[in-house]
Amino acid sequence: MVHIRRFRIGEERELFEVFHSAIHLVASRDYTPEQINAWAPVSLDQELWARKMRDIKPFVVEIDEKVVGYADVQPSGYIDHFFVSGFHPRKGVGKLLISTLHSEAVSLGLTELTSDVSRTAQPFFEKFGFCIIERRAPELRGVVVPNALMRKVLP
Repeated sequence: MVHIRRFRIGEERELFEVFHSAIHLVASRDYTPEQINAWAPVSLDQELWARKMRDIKPFVVEIDEKVVGYADVQPSGYIDHFFVSGFHPRKGVGKLLISTLHSEAVSLGLTELTSDVSRTAQPFFEKFGFCIIERRAPELRGVVVPNALMRKVLP
């Protein structure tokens, strides 16, 4: 059974596992090993990670009570994190997350959604009405990890 809800303090480690598996198992198709390890190192500071999750307050998707994805939308309309576990692809988790973020944005009275989207996720975001505004080359831990700023104008 698939269920979506708000983040709960104490599950930061589970969200890290989703993040890590999404990048190492899925995004690795579009990025080099050096880029993948800079983006999602195993040794990421877990206290900084926990603080980040508490700050962004994501929605969390569970399948049979196991966390399999999460995403947030900030009051500005910016989607900071959007990740589906690399062990649970193509099960509707991403679609449920994007639909929830869209509904949340509308309820907040936002006029657009934006996100810095990986090469891997760009086709998914395009499918849901996002357009590339700018291609970017941010540096993470000394390594360039290309992405694109994408935007969706809301009705």
